[in-house]
Amino acid sequence: MTAKSAVTKNTLVDPDDAPELTDAWFEKADLMQGSKLVRRGRPAGQTKALQTVRFDLDVLAAFKATGKGWQTRMNEALREWLKEHPMKHV
Repeated sequence: MTAKSAVTKNTLVDPDDAPELTDAWFEKADLMQGSKLVRRGRPAGQTKALQTVRFDLDVLAAFKATGKGWQTRMNEALREWLKEHPMKHV
């Protein structure tokens, strides 16, 4: 004997209540291919560069130990250091 699946509630929402999808909205949106993230949306002007950098293992472990978002926190720590120690361009 096969069991019947539970009836799901209708969650249909009136499409007239949806926000307008502007170019600005799409610029901030994450681009996905199925469940795979292809590009993370960011506010205009805030770009990031993929770079290979070497850190001491203890420094890297300390940031990773803070959990999800550790790379953002590391970036913020470096940004704060730069504010306190302005770089002289040669």
